[in-house]
Amino acid sequence: MIIRTIPVGSMQANCYILECKDSDSAVIIDPGGDADMLLDYIDKQNLAVKFIVNTHSHIDHIAGNSELKAVLPTAPLCIHESGVDRLTDSKLNLSAFLGIPYSSPVPEKILHDEDILEAGCIHLKVIHTPGHSPDSICLLSEECIFTGDLLFAGSIGRYDFPGSSYETLMKSLEEIIELDGSLTVYPGHGPKTSIDEERRSNPFLV
Repeated sequence: MIIRTIPVGSMQANCYILECKDSDSAVIIDPGGDADMLLDYIDKQNLAVKFIVNTHSHIDHIAGNSELKAVLPTAPLCIHESGVDRLTDSKLNLSAFLGIPYSSPVPEKILHDEDILEAGCIHLKVIHTPGHSPDSICLLSEECIFTGDLLFAGSIGRYDFPGSSYETLMKSLEEIIELDGSLTVYPGHGPKTSIDEERRSNPFLV
């Protein structure tokens, strides 16, 4: 699996484009803006996008949903079951607070804890990790994990938004931090890290 990290939008959320080494299959994680740039990359690489996945429903991770779906109608938009209504509610997806109310397209694929997404050689296990948002998920592969806004390099997700909970977030972190230490962590913002590194040095976890 080839992983392309593309910071997008005014908040520079990490959009990840996962590409199968053995086919043209691809998965997009968190298209939070700059949809034209993402679509241009997909077109130049001749990728067949099989899924568009939101790790949670906040605007900086979903703002490109509409434009991507308009061009990629056969790629199902995916979100955890607890995020379905949040995608289309500008208060819950936080876009209203920024003065730019946004309603995402309705997701075609509803995700549940321990679901598996497969696209060629790409295999992602869904782990429901609420706390930053009730619908937050991580996506686990054999060698890495995409943590959305749960876990960052040296920090953790905010817990002062509507629907956030510090206690729930810490419980979710306890589950993730017990995974294989060699896993590379690809967070929703900032540089990549590893489970081992966060065990050793993250001030919220040591």
